[in-house]
Amino acid sequence: MRFMISCGGTGGHLSPGIALAEGLAARGHSTVLMISRKRVDARLIAKYPDLRFERVPGTPFSLRPLRFLECLASQAGAVGHCLRLLQREKPDVAVGFGGFTCAPLVVASRLAGTPLAMHEANRVPGLATRTLGRLAARIYLPPGVRVPGVGAATIRHLGLPVRKEIVRLPRAEARSVLGLDPAQKVLSVLGGSQGASALNDWAREQAPALAAEGVQVYCLTGLGKGEPEIREHRSRAGAIVRSVFVPFSDQMAEVLSASDLAVSRAGAGTLAELIRCETPAVLVPYPHAADNHQHANARFFERQGGGLVVDPERIGSLTAEVRDTIFNEWLLRKFRGNLRRMDRANSLALMVQDLESLGGASAAPLPPAFAPA
Repeated sequence: MRFMISCGGTGGHLSPGIALAEGLAARGHSTVLMISRKRVDARLIAKYPDLRFERVPGTPFSLRPLRFLECLASQAGAVGHCLRLLQREKPDVAVGFGGFTCAPLVVASRLAGTPLAMHEANRVPGLATRTLGRLAARIYLPPGVRVPGVGAATIRHLGLPVRKEIVRLPRAEARSVLGLDPAQKVLSVLGGSQGASALNDWAREQAPALAAEGVQVYCLTGLGKGEPEIREHRSRAGAIVRSVFVPFSDQMAEVLSASDLAVSRAGAGTLAELIRCETPAVLVPYPHAADNHQHANARFFERQGGGLVVDPERIGSLTAEVRDTIFNEWLLRKFRGNLRRMDRANSLALMVQDLESLGGASAAPLPPAFAPA
């Protein structure tokens, strides 16, 4: 079968699209992944030469008058581009992972008569899902989430597909790959694919004090937010402790597996990878995320027992929370056990099987938990 997947714009959209393409390829299907022309997309796809990518025009939605007009014009052009792709590729099913690259494919699929599935990873459905969900034959949502106006027969509940390379590795091995001391604690700081200036600033300010207590910092600052940098400090015991700042990493399994604890934004893609690698986290939701969806994601993660939440306005308490958590082995073990439980369902396998059925293939009955809402 043939599938067209729209997943560009951010790492949180692109990573699950790649995961789905890997899962479909493993079943013998062909895929084309539609991505944006942003730098982050180009950086992430570099390590997947076996997958086919197609860059699509388009700019993100904005309420600013000039940017809104630019968005409308670019999206109209993207619809035409998608129609041409659909005519050329003739996919059995089109799949959209949200974001500004998704809407043109939704409209074009409707016009071309191609069955469409949408995946919403956040616990507050995004603009594309809310406005265009009625056009989809299938919408995949997190457990317990609904979209007004979308019938129960259209909805399936599952988590976010995770790339096959994202697996928990032996801690000492992961630290060695990253140039970190296997014997010292590691705190990773993750601002998502775009980075987070507030978390970067916090990491730089607190790195010497954390190093004094024997904690190494590994901070992903985001593309365009500084050059790679390694700082060395001394702990109170006299050991050399490293703090590493890098704009981007394509070794996320190593970063997460090396970490005793992460300080992170609460994008759905990052949370899925934290869960897969059993990495406890102190989450600081991005306060300007659309519909405050990161706050909802973070609170659900906390209720499930994967870590803690520090609200952005209380970032002054972040250092104390990190210190109290990273040296509490009992609590870290408890978090890791909860994360292991949260990862029991194979979202990718369920999604691939259902997409095959949507495209007309016969399939085995789906598990009850995945049945129509």
